[in-house]
Amino acid sequence: MNASFVKQDETVEYSGKRIDVVHTGIVAPDGTRYTREIVRHPGAVVIVPVDSEGNVHLLRQYRAPIDTELVEIPAGTMDVAGETPEDTAARELREEMGFIGGKFDLLATVYNSPGFCTEKTYIFLATDLIQSDTAREGPEERYMSVFSLPLGGAVRLCIEGEIHDAQTIIGLMLADRKLAQEDGRGSVIDALEHMAD
Repeated sequence: MNASFVKQDETVEYSGKRIDVVHTGIVAPDGTRYTREIVRHPGAVVIVPVDSEGNVHLLRQYRAPIDTELVEIPAGTMDVAGETPEDTAARELREEMGFIGGKFDLLATVYNSPGFCTEKTYIFLATDLIQSDTAREGPEERYMSVFSLPLGGAVRLCIEGEIHDAQTIIGLMLADRKLAQEDGRGSVIDALEHMAD
């Protein structure tokens, strides 16, 4: 529900390679005028790559804004003109992990931080993986490590607080739920809920 909030003007304060920062003038339903700083972002994809044995492939990558490494699923910015979200997902999966995905299922779309940023992220499950070559870019990608474990084990790491990246947590749990439904079994979350009863 918008309730008749009206954007009136924008001033670009910063324009970078991937983001713009703008001051936006808005009029509230009661006529009050105010401004917000908004980060404009082209959007992103994240991919949960699960192989035929039920293992998910994860990255451990340094993230400069928080000055630490995080365990994540592969991800990338939608910064190539004309690419669909699925095209970007396929490209990022190959570049970062060296996999070609035979099948991509859209699990969800989420707004990462709608209080200040327009970034919309498409979360994909990639299956029918074929090994290929990586094409990593930038120092963080060159030094990241790749590892795999059963999907259920990765979901347990989320529940136990060992994985901190929000997109990764959402992606792993949705992928586990989807694959469990397809296989006619309960997901890890279902099993834990049953144990609590």
